[in-house]
Amino acid sequence: MNDPLFAGINRVKDPKALTDLEKKHQPTIAAPAQVKAREPFAVTITVGQSMPHPDEGGHWIQWVELYAGEAYLARADLSATVSGTPVTFTLKLNQDTDLVARARCNLHGIWENRIPIKVE
Repeated sequence: MNDPLFAGINRVKDPKALTDLEKKHQPTIAAPAQVKAREPFAVTITVGQSMPHPDEGGHWIQWVELYAGEAYLARADLSATVSGTPVTFTLKLNQDTDLVARARCNLHGIWENRIPIKVE
């Protein structure tokens, strides 16, 4: 994606040695590895799964977005202290793709993770 809004996206540098900042901010995607074409399935995104992300007045996850490759699918806007992750979306796909989750922390910017999904 060449959108300048996403030029500074943070990604985990070494999945086997996550820093505390990465543990708190990397979106984790829970979805089946394989789905049936055009049949609904759930995708759950959690931020800070291995180390909780604070959700307080001065530090919180503002939103979570979901993409199929570069195609925008959905967004959940969140507020400090009242809402947070996990968030669950229901999707239907018709071809293999990478699911891409992006989450924006009000202090530490946009974080991204992706997983492949096979469609039969």
